[in-house]
Amino acid sequence: MTLRLRLTLVAAGVVAVVVALACVTTYFVMRHELQSQLDGSLRSTATAVKNNGGRISEEDYGGNFVEVIDNSGGVVGTSQRRLLPPDPRAVSVAQAASPSYYRDITVQGFQLREYVVPATDNALGIVDEAVIVVRSLQEMNRALERLRVILILVSLGAIAAAAVGGAVVSGATLAPVRRLTDAAERIAETGEPSERVPEGGHDELAALGASFNTMLAALEESLETQRRFVADASHELRTPLTSLQTNIDVLRGDIELEPEQRQRLLDDLHRESQEMRGLIAGLLELARGGAQVEKEKFQFDELVEGTVERARDRFPAVEWEAERLEPTVVDGYRDRMERAVWNLLENAGKWSGDGGSVEVSLAGGELRVRDHGPGFADEDRPLVFERFYRSAAARAMPGAGLGLAIVREVAEAHGGTVVAENARDGGAVVRLSLNGAARPGSAENT
Repeated sequence: MTLRLRLTLVAAGVVAVVVALACVTTYFVMRHELQSQLDGSLRSTATAVKNNGGRISEEDYGGNFVEVIDNSGGVVGTSQRRLLPPDPRAVSVAQAASPSYYRDITVQGFQLREYVVPATDNALGIVDEAVIVVRSLQEMNRALERLRVILILVSLGAIAAAAVGGAVVSGATLAPVRRLTDAAERIAETGEPSERVPEGGHDELAALGASFNTMLAALEESLETQRRFVADASHELRTPLTSLQTNIDVLRGDIELEPEQRQRLLDDLHRESQEMRGLIAGLLELARGGAQVEKEKFQFDELVEGTVERARDRFPAVEWEAERLEPTVVDGYRDRMERAVWNLLENAGKWSGDGGSVEVSLAGGELRVRDHGPGFADEDRPLVFERFYRSAAARAMPGAGLGLAIVREVAEAHGGTVVAENARDGGAVVRLSLNGAARPGSAENT
C-alpha cells in the first residue's frame, strides 16, 4: 500500500468517524426534540381537559385522541370511538394510586404515544378520574426516517469528498517526496550526483528538499575530491616509478658500469624508494581521513617533545628550541597527531638549512612552529595546505606536497585549524590550534 493511499484512507476514515458521530448526535437530538414537542402537545391537551372539569368538548385537540376514565376503568368521555383497551395502570392513576406517565403503545398495528394524568375535582380535591391523551407516532417516525436518509446521504457524500480531497492533498503534499525519489533513482542509475531538486516554500518538505540538495552537493564534492585525489596520486606515483624502473633497467642491462656509477645508481634507487615509501604513507594517511579509530586522552606536550627529539636526530645541523611546552591534554588520535607534528617539524627543518634554528612552543592548546628560512611566497601561502601542491622552490627538494595537507586533515579531525604565516623578521610560522580538543593539565589527573 502506497503512502498516498494510506493518507487518503486515513483522511476518509477520520472524516467518516467525525461525520458518523455528528450524524448520530444530530439524529438523537432531533428525535428527543420531536418527542418533547409531541409530549408537550399531549400535556397541553390533558391540561385543557382537566381545566374543563374532566369533560371533553367539541373542540379540535390538534390531532390528539382524548379519553376520560373513572376509577373503575369505565369510559366517561372520548373524543372518538374508543381505540384503547382497558389498562390497569391507567385505572390506578384514576384511583390516585399511581402518578402520571408517558408510554409508547401499539394498538391495531399503529404506534401511539400515550399520556395519562389524574383529573382532579377542583371543588373537593378528590381524584376519581384519569385523562388519557394519545397521538399517533406515524408522523414523527416518518420525519425521523427522512432524517436518517438525509444523514446517511450526507455521511456518504462527506466520506467521498474526504477521500477525493485526501487523494488530491496527499498527491500535492507528496510531490516533493516523489521528486526526491526520482532524483535518488536517477543518481543511483547514473552515479552522478550533479542533479538538484527544485526548492521552494518554508515547510518541512521544503527543508527536506534543501537538505537533500545539500547532501548531493557534499556527495558531488566528495566524489570530485576523490577523482582529483586518484588523478594526483597516479601522477605523483608515475614519476618515481619511472625513475625506479629506469635505474633498474640500467643495472640489469649488459652495459658494463664502473663501481662509482653502480654505487650512484644504487644510491638513487635507495633515495627514490624512500620517497616512494613516504609518498605512499602520506596517501594512506589522507585516504583514511574519515576512518577514525577510537579517541584517547594523551599528553600533547610530551608527544611534541618526543617528536622534537626525532627532529634533532634527523636534522642535526639545525638548532631546535622547545623549552616553552605547556602541559596539555588532548582528546583525540595520538598516532595521527604525531604524524602531523612531525610533518610540521620536518617542513621547518628542510627550509632552515644548516646552521638554522626552529622554535617550537605550546600554549593555550596551540602548537607554534617557527623557522628562519625564506618564508612563504605570497602566491604560495593560500595553497600550501592543498594536496600535492609544491612551490617552485620546493620542487628541487624531496617530497610530494602532502606534509602540510596531512596537517590540515589532522587538525580538522580534532576540530581545530592550522594557519601558515610569515614572521615579521623573516621565516615562516605555522600555528596548529586544537580549540576544544586540548586543555591545560596532565592526562593522569583527568
